[in-house]
Amino acid sequence: VNMTATSLRTAPNTEPPRLKPVVRLTHISKRFANGTLAVQDFNFAFPQHGFISLLGPSGCGKSTVLRMIAGLSRPSSGTLEWTRDSVVADKPRRELGFVFQEPTLMPWATALRNVMLPLKLAGVPKAEARERAVAALAQVGLAGFENAYPRQLSGGMKMRVSIARAIVERPRVLLMDEPFAALDEFTRFRLNKDLLRLWQENSFTVVFVTHSVFESVFLSQHVLLMAARPGRVMARVPIEAPYPRDEAFRTSTLYNECCREVHQLLGEANAND
Repeated sequence: VNMTATSLRTAPNTEPPRLKPVVRLTHISKRFANGTLAVQDFNFAFPQHGFISLLGPSGCGKSTVLRMIAGLSRPSSGTLEWTRDSVVADKPRRELGFVFQEPTLMPWATALRNVMLPLKLAGVPKAEARERAVAALAQVGLAGFENAYPRQLSGGMKMRVSIARAIVERPRVLLMDEPFAALDEFTRFRLNKDLLRLWQENSFTVVFVTHSVFESVFLSQHVLLMAARPGRVMARVPIEAPYPRDEAFRTSTLYNECCREVHQLLGEANAND
């Protein structure tokens, strides 16, 4: 694996080779109304079926980038382009899921009803919506919990419901904003492995925000290292370990070397900021 610091720094904004992008951000900047420049000159082409992590300190614009991809916030400058087969009438198709740091479930609704909600809003017939929601819950390991309320579920199970709700519309892009940050280490590791399984089974593109070097290396094909003040990509780090990844990878020499390299580059990027 070519993991030298020099090679990682040479082209921080290039797209991964040989992979068609699903969405491309070119010279994207975001300045808020109060004058804060949250993101500056962000360039990256997110590949189809890719798993990309945005890694950096708080305030470096990771979540802002997700919100711009989702259409929840407009760039102040630059262009955000979806590939032609992912747009209809020049607008992104409804094939984008978003998982937030908190599960944001409706406390008065069962797990099944929570997962059915986006399908209901999209006008999917009730019988089909129910069938798809049941299947999505089974995919995240919650078969048999369809009638459970959020108060009856653990933190990890509530996050699984949130993921099921995000994938029930069969997205081409899944945006995840530090979804496992509040969970204990054991639950987080289990969800990391389950997320990789879902990604491989469903073939969507994942854009994953995290503060954890270890999590980003375990999950990702590419890690974008971001520096704050203002947020920008300092390097793209390829993680060239094969999938599926399991505990053997987490304890391997390659994993430790990748984590050490990413940690060093991230520290240098922000120390020199």
